[in-house]
Amino acid sequence: MSTSTTSIDQVFIQQAEFLCRYGEFLPGGVEALARKLQKATETQVPLKVKLGLDPTRPDLHLGHTVVLRKLKAFQEMGHEVILLIGDATAMIGDPSGRSETRPPLTNEEVVKNAETYLAQAGKVINVSKARIVRNNDWLGKMNLEDILRLTSKMTVAQMLVREDFANRYQNNQPISLHEFLYPLMQAYDSVEIEADIELGGSDQRFNTLLGRDIQTAYGAKDDPQSVLLMPLIEGTDGKIKMSKSYPDHCINLTDTPHDMFGKLMSIPDRLILPYMELLTSCSVDVIKNLKIQLESGAVNPRDVKAELAKWIITEYYSRDDALAAEEAFVKQFRQHEIPDDIPEQALPAETHFHLPTLMTEHAMTTSKGEARRLIQGGGVKLNGQKITDQDHEFSGKNGQEMILQVGRRKFLKLIFE
Repeated sequence: MSTSTTSIDQVFIQQAEFLCRYGEFLPGGVEALARKLQKATETQVPLKVKLGLDPTRPDLHLGHTVVLRKLKAFQEMGHEVILLIGDATAMIGDPSGRSETRPPLTNEEVVKNAETYLAQAGKVINVSKARIVRNNDWLGKMNLEDILRLTSKMTVAQMLVREDFANRYQNNQPISLHEFLYPLMQAYDSVEIEADIELGGSDQRFNTLLGRDIQTAYGAKDDPQSVLLMPLIEGTDGKIKMSKSYPDHCINLTDTPHDMFGKLMSIPDRLILPYMELLTSCSVDVIKNLKIQLESGAVNPRDVKAELAKWIITEYYSRDDALAAEEAFVKQFRQHEIPDDIPEQALPAETHFHLPTLMTEHAMTTSKGEARRLIQGGGVKLNGQKITDQDHEFSGKNGQEMILQVGRRKFLKLIFE
């Protein structure tokens, strides 16, 4: 008999509740997912669970791990997880949540950004047991007839239902036609890989649900994909979502343990519990207890952040790395000491250096503009003295050493010779 008319085993209800924790399963909620899980077991056909990642930047961040952790959970239950590298869609850029058109990327930029994605994703899921696909393999082969057929499945009115498009249209902000293609391309990915479930952030509601419609329009599946949407986590500023578009507020998987620890210690107190829920394996009971302790003042939020930072660093590096990062942080910030292991740079003596240029050339900032903004904001010190001149120049005598500090965590020892 079909599982739609039979009772659901409690085992699958429990599995579905675990998978849906903190998320939203559409359509049908926990019960619908439990039925899918039960059917997969009864038919011995694992679910195909899709997660797409667009390489618009070279690094994945902790926000990506929220859905990657769910993908891992499906993988550990024996289902087929499909990690889709959106090398074709990345050239357009996802317009979700955008108030303006993204600048398009070249194929070369996309390929370069994608080079380290699998290694980074491998910190969460077992990449060797996942199915890895790139959507340029099919989207790149589409001819005009294929594209026209795809676009015929959607109307402009349907596109303008999307909140971001609707807002831009109402505010007379431009919407490029190629942006309408993005959700259609993402939806067509689900046709090609015959996805049963697609994972995404809560901002992907329109895109992922469109996958159901396009699968149906192409007759690809009798039972079109469901979606599991997870909350977006905010960046370290606590104001905007953690996003590759806002690198200053990201905690990247490629960050060193020291940088991860410092960034996690800088988050607003109100983000402690959401980070624990979405970025760690802490049980619901542990988190509830911590919530009570934080609200009552029984624990210091700073100490809880330190534990949070150690849990996260241990997951992506090791416990020893986490403890070393904590020790360095305490030494540097609580005892106001300069770290012992800062990088060194030899410079010619009696030569004038333009500070913003030097900061950029030695990767302390991404541009001279960013360097000037940091100086203006009081975030740059030279030998402990705050620099206020945005075009500060300096020199050193032979044998002299200076410590350049940018922000709270970046140091460079300058040795003049």
